[in-house]
Amino acid sequence: MYTHTMVLYTGKGDGGKSGLFTGERLAKDESIFEALGTVDELNTFVGWCKVACGIDWLINERRTSDILLDVQNHLFTIQAELVGAEKGIPEESIKDMEFLIETIEGKLPKIVSFLIPGGNELSSRLDITRAVSRRAERRLISDGSVSKNTLTYANRLSSLLYALVRFVNHNGNVEEKPPEYI
Repeated sequence: MYTHTMVLYTGKGDGGKSGLFTGERLAKDESIFEALGTVDELNTFVGWCKVACGIDWLINERRTSDILLDVQNHLFTIQAELVGAEKGIPEESIKDMEFLIETIEGKLPKIVSFLIPGGNELSSRLDITRAVSRRAERRLISDGSVSKNTLTYANRLSSLLYALVRFVNHNGNVEEKPPEYI
């Protein structure tokens, strides 16, 4: 039987400090909290994309919504690592993601230019999520407390999201348009 109760607030952060998994309390404007907040924001955007997967295409026998759920679970692992838990991104997860990116890329026309975002609802959401992913990666780098595997995963994640943008547009018969540089 589950007996633990979660509270929505503790009041402990009212003085501008917050606690880590280790029990250490730091100012809320420390780089670790900026990284945590950005990864949390990224996770919500991934969820926003996941619920828009009306047509749930298969990639390597995995549904796009399941791929995004997997990403969300990895983002929770990254947050746990940030706060000092003995968690980390396994190398196998990086290799799986690379294989997924390569598979998607193999189904699409070659990229010859930057592309204007906004093909359809899902690809637009994925593009926003990709941009937030890049920011999360920068925050993880500036914090400096996560493993090499986590940084590699964060770097590949933006590539996966971009591949998904293109995959969704391609399968939705949305024409990719390069910028005109007016």
